[in-house]
Amino acid sequence: MKYEVKGEPFPVVVCNMGANESVKCQAGAMAWMTPNMEMKTQSGGLGKMFGKALTGEALFENVYTAQGGEGMIAFTTGVPGKILAVSLEGGKTIVAQKKSFLASSTTVEMETTFQKKFGAGLLGGEGFVMQKFSGSGDLFLEIDGSMIEYDLAPGQVMLVDTGSLAVMEGTVQMDIETVKGGLGNKLVGGEGFFNTKLTGPGKVWLQTMPVSQLAEAIKPFIPTGR
Repeated sequence: MKYEVKGEPFPVVVCNMGANESVKCQAGAMAWMTPNMEMKTQSGGLGKMFGKALTGEALFENVYTAQGGEGMIAFTTGVPGKILAVSLEGGKTIVAQKKSFLASSTTVEMETTFQKKFGAGLLGGEGFVMQKFSGSGDLFLEIDGSMIEYDLAPGQVMLVDTGSLAVMEGTVQMDIETVKGGLGNKLVGGEGFFNTKLTGPGKVWLQTMPVSQLAEAIKPFIPTGR
């Protein structure tokens, strides 16, 4: 599979498939394709369906296969932002926020993962339940807003505001840290009581406009009645 990401801030990933090559995606992600792309819907089993329910993903996923020759298929995101393309190989794992999965090679495995430290999941803003990706092949994830990448050295720490963590490599440790400066900072500083603490080694991908913040930003402009 060869791919190209284009069209920001409403991005699309266009995948050019070899004959009989397959790609899987989140339900509703397909935007356009050539006529020879054949779709098959699958659940992946009861266990995977339960995991998808916890992460907010659709319970079923679609697998598209190029029949009778080369094919093309394109996938789009649900909100303005970026598409992060990651190549999984050599035992590399990726951990991402809920509902980030867009599409991938069929050889990429997705499972539900729970934050080992309960406080990090409960108070860190990214949620106790996240998505873990492993296997081999290409993986495409949705990022809300713009995307900033950092490569943390071993032991290097970064504090991240609630919801700003989008994706991290499996080697990065996640925890929480209280906002410093006393009760006044916590109550009126606008940053809440906790930040997400990320410790390297590994790459992290941060997002500038979590969909929850986007919803809050447009809420005053949505009519509430006649």
